[in-house]
Amino acid sequence: MSTPGTRVPPPGAGSLRPEQFLDLIAPKLERVEAELRRQFTSPVRTIREVGDHILDGGGKRLRPALLLLVSDMLGYEGEFDITLAGVVEMIHTASLVHDDIIDDAEVRRGKTSINYRWGNYLTVLVGDYLYVRALDTALEARSLEILKTLSSATIRMTEGEILGYELNGRPDLTREDYFDVIERKTAAMFGAACRIPGLLVQHPSEERLEDYGRNLGICFQLIDDVLDYTSSTAVLGKPVLSDLREGKITLPLILARPRATEAERRLIDRVVTEKDFGATDPQELVAIANRYDAIEETRDIAREYASMAREALSPFPATASRQALEFALDFVMSRER
Repeated sequence: MSTPGTRVPPPGAGSLRPEQFLDLIAPKLERVEAELRRQFTSPVRTIREVGDHILDGGGKRLRPALLLLVSDMLGYEGEFDITLAGVVEMIHTASLVHDDIIDDAEVRRGKTSINYRWGNYLTVLVGDYLYVRALDTALEARSLEILKTLSSATIRMTEGEILGYELNGRPDLTREDYFDVIERKTAAMFGAACRIPGLLVQHPSEERLEDYGRNLGICFQLIDDVLDYTSSTAVLGKPVLSDLREGKITLPLILARPRATEAERRLIDRVVTEKDFGATDPQELVAIANRYDAIEETRDIAREYASMAREALSPFPATASRQALEFALDFVMSRER
């Protein structure tokens, strides 16, 4: 594990490799896992069982990792970053739990979703439990700024969910509509995770940290949408083109639709509005997105956001942690699931 403020080794002296960017915080990430299990410790048996089911499904833990890396970059020497990393992951998990009810999802992270195993009624309560437990834990920081950052991000995330619901089934979404949703639903919590360590050490550039996280979050969602077209069910742990099956049109088809023929637009519109492929082969929609270079254009836009995130880190010293945060951008751009 690195010590706070460790300088990046010079070239040829064993510099950090991209696949190792989490090694800097691996011991703390292990403690985040323990913290998450602690949060499901309850005299209520069902809470423990659902907690085991959620945590055994794993997850990228990208938001906690970002919080811990920023904390290391800023030289924070306490232990509360571990607790807050767990808080951020609990809020994210609560949103996924509620998402699965809304989307009637059968699978989450390769396992049966909670709603399919325990039913919607209990799943709603579990999501609520996670939200409240997270904010209750955050109170231990005794910082109104941190609590406000978390609550504001959670509000924006919920607004994004509601806005997405309002726009569901509409094939005529604009690029502006799309970004309005993902900046709330995805990017807000990424931004909060990166801002919180700045508040812990009262760093004057916490807004730059939030910019980094927000832009990385948008990049993450764009690549997520690309993978919906280019990956497989076995790799993703959920059906490909699952967004279209739920009436959600994402950037690849938003970009392709105005360029498409009238017959292709009718096909897109029917699938989105009916939320059903019917006799249509999903690969026909993939072919449309490819035909008009919309998938590669979405990747290019993701690269632009990655570049803005990288620029936001420029005022900070060139530590191993900062290099790891830059490598995180490469990881997001190249991920396969």
